[in-house]
Amino acid sequence: MATLIAPQPAPTWTHAPEDIIRLTEEAIARYKAVEDKIASLRPEECNFESVFLALAHAEAERIATVQPLTFLHDVSPSQAVRDASSAADSLLRDFTVDSTMRTDVFRAKQDVKRNIEASGVALDPEERRLLERMILDGTRAGLALPEADREKLIKLKKEIEQASMKFRKNANEENGSHSFTLDDLKGVPSDIISGYTKQVEGDKELYVVAFKSADWGSIMRYAEHPETRRVAYVAYESRLAVNAPILSRIFDLRRQVAQLLGYASWADYVTEVKMVKTGKAVEEFLADLEQRLRPVGLQDRAVLLALKQKEHAERGLPFDGELYAWDSSYYDHKLIQTRLDIDVQRLREHFPVPHVVPAILAIYQELFELEFVEVDNRGQTWDPDVRQYTVWEKGATDPSGFIGHCYIDLYPRDNKSPGTSVWPLVPGYTTASGARQYPAAAIVASLAKPRADRPALLGHFDTTLLFHEFGHLFHELLSVTRFARFHGMTGALDFAEAPSQMLENWCFEPKILTRLSKHYETGQPLDADFIDKILKSRYTNVGMFYLRQVSLATFDLRVHLSEPPARSDYTKLWSELRDSIALLKTPEPCPGHAGFHHLVGDYSVGYYGYTYSLVFAADMYATVFKEDPLDPARGRLYREKILAPGSSKDEMDLLKDFLGREPNSEAFVKQLFSQSAASSS
Repeated sequence: MATLIAPQPAPTWTHAPEDIIRLTEEAIARYKAVEDKIASLRPEECNFESVFLALAHAEAERIATVQPLTFLHDVSPSQAVRDASSAADSLLRDFTVDSTMRTDVFRAKQDVKRNIEASGVALDPEERRLLERMILDGTRAGLALPEADREKLIKLKKEIEQASMKFRKNANEENGSHSFTLDDLKGVPSDIISGYTKQVEGDKELYVVAFKSADWGSIMRYAEHPETRRVAYVAYESRLAVNAPILSRIFDLRRQVAQLLGYASWADYVTEVKMVKTGKAVEEFLADLEQRLRPVGLQDRAVLLALKQKEHAERGLPFDGELYAWDSSYYDHKLIQTRLDIDVQRLREHFPVPHVVPAILAIYQELFELEFVEVDNRGQTWDPDVRQYTVWEKGATDPSGFIGHCYIDLYPRDNKSPGTSVWPLVPGYTTASGARQYPAAAIVASLAKPRADRPALLGHFDTTLLFHEFGHLFHELLSVTRFARFHGMTGALDFAEAPSQMLENWCFEPKILTRLSKHYETGQPLDADFIDKILKSRYTNVGMFYLRQVSLATFDLRVHLSEPPARSDYTKLWSELRDSIALLKTPEPCPGHAGFHHLVGDYSVGYYGYTYSLVFAADMYATVFKEDPLDPARGRLYREKILAPGSSKDEMDLLKDFLGREPNSEAFVKQLFSQSAASSS
């Protein structure tokens, strides 16, 4: 295996800033030349090969060239490279708007459809889907509008793209912090405090905690002083206030776009191509889920309030009968300690990153029958901390067993995109010559950094999140489609999370938890008692957790309806929904929505999808994997039926093919509501 050479080189990451701009401009020019050629065709010359196949190949080549270049804006430590990448992204976005508005190319697509219908030419299923989706793209782009309206639409779309880029730039480059005294941090474990930056101001010794620090959440979870948590909450919620007016403008522009295109709202426009289909259906889904969850959430709230009242009485603190937003994590942690006697800090010691990441890779390799081979390519990627791999079929003996390239970038650094996510870099597809273009993807995270006295440690939640994101990584690597636009996670966004959500269940299987855990000092895995407590903790406070998700999704929906709140009320709405739905009081409205990155880009009117797709995730797991989640035969079925097709088939057809029937919500309801009832008893 080690001697095998990948049949396709990995992307190049050593471009000078001027090369990034040049390569982007050249890729745009090549694609435009194809469009110009298609636009010059006479109606009788328009067929699937001359129009749709030509566009598909040109689009795939453009994505494979430019996507790695624009990715650098989110990960490169070089300001010059980030600026060039951002400029390249701006060029691409402006061109994409112009490209989607070409009526001459749209006319050629329509001519192809008419010619095929007249001649009876047969297309295979993926070709038919390509034709239908490309024509729908034109309709949704407004190409049937009068010329004056089209020009207005182009202007609006470009302004949205530029505002969205500014939002992301502010988020990526945010470097704020807040300072605390040692007394402020009472209750926060000393090993976490030791990782904070210490400085002296006058006679005060202060600990400076960056908002992007992986340990910021520890303040909300452990700090005993309510005032510390309140101050921390307000500071964090306000960290990106600069984005609030940008979001307001984006919402306004989107409403104008929807109105021009003849949709009742931006929500209806977005959901037309999702499984849910309409904004009204999203509204009904969220209302129904809130109604189901509210009794459970109220029970959870009563339990947390009782803990708060007891603690305040013991410490002589005033108690006003309210559960505030800055109380949630703290008393949730207290509840787990009280009810299950889980020492969260001791739990973290069992999940050192140097063990967890290889263990996750080993589990996925076993399930999907793959092999990862690390490439010694330090200095040739975007940062020295990045680890690079080639991925192969298990037991591969020649290049035909090659799967693709992947990168793992785990630790935070200045100006790096926050959070944990998977970035498609190069799609997989069939080239014009019939050869295979192999995919490349990266998992980018901001985990706690290692310290002098110990390695980086994860909580069980963070381990589950990482396992989830690796699921997305394998979706990108194991998708095998003819056309790039159907590769990997390109399907309906309210289904896209389901495959990885299903895989989160592995992190609650005892034999897998044993493999994932290894105490950083003793080398021992979690014992049976600790594992049992983790399993029981899964549904502790689950009502309030999902009500919080519903409140976020409801905000995302409300601001995109035809009659949204007044512009000045977005901050107020953010707080009101947290109060009324999530059952958490926020007497000081803060612009937390300004840091809610799902509102920008492809995820607008998409946050509901995280819960919507859980129905499918629960069904897939219970039906296929529950009996033996590491069975390679089940893994092969999953690869073949769910991952390999990407979005080349309708999502409902994928599910029916995998499950052997229509999906239903029985597993989700049983998993969520019966287990939450049991955990509260």
